[in-house]
Amino acid sequence: MTVEFELTYKKQLQAEIEATPGEYLPALLAIVRIYRQSVGLKPAAESFRQGWLETMSDQTLPLSELWLDFDAE
Repeated sequence: MTVEFELTYKKQLQAEIEATPGEYLPALLAIVRIYRQSVGLKPAAESFRQGWLETMSDQTLPLSELWLDFDAE
């Protein structure tokens, strides 16, 4: 993402925040935080640990099943 592109989004976000009534700012902040946490990547160690726990507790699917709903088009 270029710096100019990023600044455009930051300006748009700032304009939306400024246009939001004050009583809704706590809810908006909560939404932004939850969104950021949901899209952020987990650290590699945490991801590995989660995958290992799932594997050891037999929470896996056969590879053939993972491709059932995949549309290559």
